[in-house]
Amino acid sequence: MIELRPEQTGDWWDVEALYDLCFAPGREALSSYRLRDDVDPVAGLCLVARDNDGTVAGAIRYWPIRIGAVEALLLGPVAVHPTHQGEGLGGLLIEESLIAAQEAGWDRVMLVGDAPYYNRFGFTKLDGVEMPPPTNPDRVLGRELTPGAWGKITGAVARWSPAG
Repeated sequence: MIELRPEQTGDWWDVEALYDLCFAPGREALSSYRLRDDVDPVAGLCLVARDNDGTVAGAIRYWPIRIGAVEALLLGPVAVHPTHQGEGLGGLLIEESLIAAQEAGWDRVMLVGDAPYYNRFGFTKLDGVEMPPPTNPDRVLGRELTPGAWGKITGAVARWSPAG
C-alpha cells in the first residue's frame, strides 16, 4: 500500500536522498537547478509517496518560473525508488500533481525530459521557449492546464520573482 500526500518540511531530506539515488551525480549542476536556487517549491503540488515501511517510494516537486512576464510551473524532479519502479507510481505522481496544479489555478507546466515518456501525460515540445544552456531544446516540453495557455508564449525561462 502506498500513501500519497503533499510533501511536508520533515520529508525534505528523505526526498533529496531519493533523488540522489535515482539521478546521476552532479544533478544539481543542471540548468534547471539554477532556476530553483533560493526559490521555494510550490507548496501543495510537491507530493511524496511512502510505502508501508515509511520509505519514500516516489516524489515529485514543482517550482514557479517565468517566461517574460508570464508565470508557469517547472515540473521536476520526479523519481521513483528502484524497488517500486514499474508499478505506475511515477505516472500517478504526475497525474495527481497536475490535477492539483490545475485546481490551484495554474495555467501551464513545463519540464525538461524525454518526450516519449511525457507525451502520454499531454506534454509536447515547446518551440520558442528557451531553457538556460546547455539544455537540448527537443527536451523542453509543456502542457496546458488551461486551453490556449501556452499560446504564443516564447522567450527565455527565468527564475521566478514576485515582481516579475
